[in-house]
Amino acid sequence: MEDLTSKILSGDKRAIAKAISYVENEIPHSTELLKRLYARTGKAYRIGITGPPGAGKSTITNCLIKLLFDKGYNVGVIAVDPTSPFTGGALLGDRVRMSESGMLKNVFIRSMATRGSLGGLCKNVTEACDILDASGKDFILIETVGVGQSELDIAQTADTTIVVLVPESGDSVQAMKAGLMEIADIFVMNKADRDGADRIVSTLKNILHLKEPVENKPEIKVLKTVGIKNEGIEELFSEILHLKNNLEKTGMLKNIRKEHLHRKILDLVNNRLHLTFWDEEKKRDLAEKIDEIAEKKSDPWTYTEKITG
Repeated sequence: MEDLTSKILSGDKRAIAKAISYVENEIPHSTELLKRLYARTGKAYRIGITGPPGAGKSTITNCLIKLLFDKGYNVGVIAVDPTSPFTGGALLGDRVRMSESGMLKNVFIRSMATRGSLGGLCKNVTEACDILDASGKDFILIETVGVGQSELDIAQTADTTIVVLVPESGDSVQAMKAGLMEIADIFVMNKADRDGADRIVSTLKNILHLKEPVENKPEIKVLKTVGIKNEGIEELFSEILHLKNNLEKTGMLKNIRKEHLHRKILDLVNNRLHLTFWDEEKKRDLAEKIDEIAEKKSDPWTYTEKITG
């Protein structure tokens, strides 16, 4: 474990890959590894890239990887893919699209499977980011699976959330009610060379203008890109840096990360309680009582109160 920790801190790609596999598969000693690495986290800026399927998230991510690499940054990427129904692993679609970027020296790309998790992320993505952070990455890009309006977990993981849309993303009513509209720090209208792009951009700006301003939070920008032509990526990165500097200057970045940490600890406690509570005796008792509850001789609430004391 000490040797693995040392290799991760030195940026060894194989060690990073092994460590992420440990946390993804919840190998028992993975917790010890995370404890060792925790003090070395906090340097990397985490950027979430989300949006509906087909919006071009992978293309935007790939363009950002190359730009960051060219500027001398050390980059980590977590690409969350749908779970394979046969293996339980990721389908690796994003890894295939980013194969060229993955060969770059200071770039590490990892596909992770959702494994049934809702919200567009997989269960252990935060831990995977911690490993990349400790390994010396300057920026970590987290691309979500693209499940649509329920994809909200990314806002509770990333420092900055980019929502990628396309001209076909829908009318103003859809834009206002979609959950994705509530989590964006930056909107990106990708494929902006298509018909209807300017109309959606104007709609978004009008909606944002009507929203109540949040203290210390910068104005949410709507940017236009054509990812496949690498157009608008420099402007997007400039806005990311502007947001990063603003959050650091106002102290908001610390507050955001404290909120993320608070949620993480709640999740850890809930997971541990779930594992320790349902011992074999309680599982047997539930199996014995389930018929009685199903036949309405008892009810779920009375039974729950009984076993939880």
